[in-house]
Amino acid sequence: MSEVPRVRRGVVVLAAGGTGGHLFPAQALAEELVARGFLVHLITDERVAEYGKAFPAIETHIVPSTTISLSKPWLLPGRLLRLFRGVQQAKAILKSLQPEVVVGFGGYPSFPPIIAAWRLGIATCVHDQNAVMGRANRFLSRFVDAVASSFPKLAKLPEQAKAKLVVTGNPVRALVMAERASPYPATGADQTFNLLVFGGSQGARFFAEFMPKVMAEMPRAILKNLRLTQQCRAEDLEAVKAAYEPLKFRFDLRPFFMDMPLRIANAHLVICRSGASTIAELGVIGRPAIMVPLPHALDNDQLRNAESFAQAGAGWIKPQAELDAGEFAAFLTRLRYEEGELRAAAKAALDHGRPDAAQRLADLTNRLAVNSAKAKLEKKST
Repeated sequence: MSEVPRVRRGVVVLAAGGTGGHLFPAQALAEELVARGFLVHLITDERVAEYGKAFPAIETHIVPSTTISLSKPWLLPGRLLRLFRGVQQAKAILKSLQPEVVVGFGGYPSFPPIIAAWRLGIATCVHDQNAVMGRANRFLSRFVDAVASSFPKLAKLPEQAKAKLVVTGNPVRALVMAERASPYPATGADQTFNLLVFGGSQGARFFAEFMPKVMAEMPRAILKNLRLTQQCRAEDLEAVKAAYEPLKFRFDLRPFFMDMPLRIANAHLVICRSGASTIAELGVIGRPAIMVPLPHALDNDQLRNAESFAQAGAGWIKPQAELDAGEFAAFLTRLRYEEGELRAAAKAALDHGRPDAAQRLADLTNRLAVNSAKAKLEKKST
């Protein structure tokens, strides 16, 4: 990729909802921007305390925001007032920081900073992690200078924003990049088979109920060489452990794995939901997955993400409503002995991944900063 001029030591503000799905790609961009000499600030909500501990921002600013929903119209006035206050607070922060660019990563906490930046004449961009554009980004796309997408096809992108679209991929953190393109582990019939199961809070709850039924249906020949790593909610740990122990196979159950990218790299097969960050990390590391999209997800974004991955040959989709423990166990048993199929899927996952997504998004951010600086100079000269 050709180099573009860089704005030295400019300030960039990142705005994101305080969940991992929004914060992790923002963190990846922040890491790249800091490496390039930018000064990064983060605007988000209170949930950052759980997901944003490693975020490399000079300062994290908490700004009020709320979801706008017409299903409860009596709440609308109060929510609009809260958003208005958020915009005013974000405007004060941006006036103080004087950033070159504000980049939003979706979720309604990104709404006040992007609107405030637009009103102040600051260059803006939104990044959408999913294959279906989120509601907040959909609305903001009409005001921003650029729309960055993780997928070549971005559903529900407004017509007037299509000329602003730049496909960057979904940035992943340095922790994930450390496991980039890890060699696929060997797995003969008598060798250990590493199975990894995770899925966020809702996925963890479902898998805690479903996977013990699946394991009970697995042949003994599979279980004796199986090593299962599974994320479970703290309140489910003892029940899952009690279900697995009589089956006498190796397992590791925890509420959270700090080294999840390494666990993915060590896995022969992953069972998971299909959030955007999960798909991006599987692609960068190169691992096949059986995906159970979150049912009833807004706009079916997880299903669209999974379809992109599966159509590339990198995995298999199993709708939650259609799952049967016996059939799932039979499918796992077949895959266990199809090393060629698993390796081909791992290669397809790697081909689907975009390991340079953070660099691409940083280049876009930098171009916006350069254009903004040029526009300011031209305005001063006239």
